[in-house]
Amino acid sequence: MAGVGMLERARAEQWTDEEVVRRVLAGDLVMFELLMRRHNQRVYRAVRSILRDDAESEDVMQEAYVRAFEHLGQFEGRAQFSTWLTRIAVNESLKRLAARGRTQGLDWGPEDGEARFEGSLEGRAMTEPVSGELSPEAHASRNELSGLLEEAILALPAGYRAVLMLRELEGMSTAETAGALGLTEANVKVRLHRAHGLLREELFAQAGAAGKQAFAFHAVRCDRVVGAVMERIGT
Repeated sequence: MAGVGMLERARAEQWTDEEVVRRVLAGDLVMFELLMRRHNQRVYRAVRSILRDDAESEDVMQEAYVRAFEHLGQFEGRAQFSTWLTRIAVNESLKRLAARGRTQGLDWGPEDGEARFEGSLEGRAMTEPVSGELSPEAHASRNELSGLLEEAILALPAGYRAVLMLRELEGMSTAETAGALGLTEANVKVRLHRAHGLLREELFAQAGAAGKQAFAFHAVRCDRVVGAVMERIGT
């Protein structure tokens, strides 16, 4: 955090969210940066699960943090700060959808009938850095799997997508997810169960076309084996 000494920053990292909030309310505004850094990923995933657009998600995240800062005095600690903050981010995302003229709320997609996936997702996958210990082939496979999973999640109906993001990717409890999304705990459980089923169907559908390419003996590996054998039989 800019303007904060290393020792003070190390101490601040040990504070609970509630302690940091009290510091910010007491006038130590630089501590708000700590709250943002702690919860950036969760807020991003919540917003992205609703908007499905990377650049727009960052814009809405900024709006959500500004709203949270402006209303920080209203945080009463009855729920975890992360839940309170995520709820603000969800509301800002829904406001953005409303401004687009799209349906407002998280009830998109049938609750009792068959849910459908939401269109093409070309170019939306985001791969993350992987360990340098992996082979080039493992790097490629892991990145491809990560992208495939992101596409499948983003293709879920919005209400299922948000629940899956927060429960599975962020590890929020059923109660926390319900509070963040304004749903009942029973509804969260139902949506999570259905999201799992839809995700399996989508992953199998995507993998089906490329199924014959599974466990492919890549050119690099082929060259390596052939070269090693030729060297051995030559000696």
